[in-house]
Amino acid sequence: MRSYSLSSAPTAGTYRISVKHEPHGQVSGYLHAALHTGDLVDIACPRGTFVLEDGTGPVVLLSAGIGITPVLAMLHQLAAARDPRPVWWIHTAHDRTHHAFADETHTLLAQLPDAHEHIYYTAETPPPDEPHISRGRPSAPALAAMGLPADADAYLCGPPAFMDSVGGLLHDHGLDPVRIHTEQFSALPAINPGVTSTAALRPHQPPGPPGSGPLITFARSGITTPWSPAHASLLDLAEACDVPTRWSCRTGVCHTCVTHLVSGETSYTTPPLEPPEPGTVLVCCSRPTTEVVLDL
Repeated sequence: MRSYSLSSAPTAGTYRISVKHEPHGQVSGYLHAALHTGDLVDIACPRGTFVLEDGTGPVVLLSAGIGITPVLAMLHQLAAARDPRPVWWIHTAHDRTHHAFADETHTLLAQLPDAHEHIYYTAETPPPDEPHISRGRPSAPALAAMGLPADADAYLCGPPAFMDSVGGLLHDHGLDPVRIHTEQFSALPAINPGVTSTAALRPHQPPGPPGSGPLITFARSGITTPWSPAHASLLDLAEACDVPTRWSCRTGVCHTCVTHLVSGETSYTTPPLEPPEPGTVLVCCSRPTTEVVLDL
C-alpha cells in the first residue's frame, strides 16, 4: 500500500498524482513501466488534513524536492479561482534538471493577481536573467527580504531537515505556529530498542489548562489526564504528554499507531481505510466518547 498526494485540483472525473520513479522503487517502477491507460487499480478516497484553508489572508507555499506535490495542488486551486490573496511560492531543488513542474508552476503563478515566486537551487548557479532563482537555501535574511507577512498561513512539505529548518525560520520571522501547516515525508524511527540510544523524556501532564472531558489513562506511562478538544486526536494528546507511541500517516491508513484499548469507547474523526482488530484503536484519528484506558 502506498499513499500519494494529489498534485492538481481535482475535477469532476479525475484525480492526478505525480510519482517520482525511484531506481529501486517497487511501486514507482510499476506505475511508470507497467501501468497503462485502461488498467484498474484499487484506490481509496483522498484523506488527510493538509489542505488549503479558506480565508482572505496571505498564503505561503514552501516545498523541497518531491514535497512539491501537495502544495502544487493548492496552487492549482488558487489559480483556478483567480484568488486575490497574496501568494508566495518558495521551492528548493537540487538543480534545474531536478526542478519538477517548473513551467507549470510559473504558468499558474502568472494567473494570480498578487504572486511572488522564489526558487532555490542547492547545486547550480542560475543565469542572471532569472532573478527569481537563487543558489542555496531559504534563510532568515531571504525571508525578510521577501516581505512575508507575519499573519500569513504557511504550508510546508519536504524532507524532515527542510521542514525543521524552514519551520523554525518562519517562527522566528513572527508567524504563529498555528498558522504553519506541515505535511511530512519521513521514515519512522527504529522500533524499540533500536540500535542507537535516544534520550527518553518522562511522560507528564499536557501543557496548558486542563481539559474538562473524560479521563484518558496511558496505562504503561502512568498518566491520567482529562480530555480536551484542543487535541485533534488521542495521538495528539499522547504526544503532548511525551507518551511513547508510533505513527506514520495520521489518517487511518497505515495502522502503525494501532493500540490496545484496555477499556472505554472511542470514535473516529476520519474513518479508517480498514478497521483495526477488535479491542484495538487507531489513536491517530480517534477521540474518546467515554473514559478511556490505552495500553501506552
